[in-house]
Amino acid sequence: ITLNPIGTVKVRGERVFLEILPEFAPALQGLGDFSHVWVFYWFHGNDRPEERATLEVHPRRDPANPLTGVFATRAPVRPNLIGFTSCRILKVEGNVVEVADLDALDGSPLLDLKPYIPQGDSTPQAVTPEWVKRISKRPEE
Repeated sequence: ITLNPIGTVKVRGERVFLEILPEFAPALQGLGDFSHVWVFYWFHGNDRPEERATLEVHPRRDPANPLTGVFATRAPVRPNLIGFTSCRILKVEGNVVEVADLDALDGSPLLDLKPYIPQGDSTPQAVTPEWVKRISKRPEE
């Protein structure tokens, strides 16, 4: 498997930009018609053998949460360091997409963008463990 980045995350103060490589700019056509986008990126800050070997964590780095397999968490440490976040699209201009709510670091390689489509991306009847319910009730979450 070979992954070829399509661009890079650029963080400038409070603003976050997805700088798409010029050869992929035509793929942005129509993205501005959506309010949100799934951003897939590489956790480049964790790309070390020991981080890839981590298979269990306490979710949210909170020891009050049970030791859980990384496939059952959103932890950035995992065998393949793929991150994804649903982000609000603020502006699409040329080969740059300005977004809000992205938790990627400056310089993170972008792997893909996919529009958020509520009919397929929302699952109201989804079930989660107790630790997820507990963190979603916190005011800062």
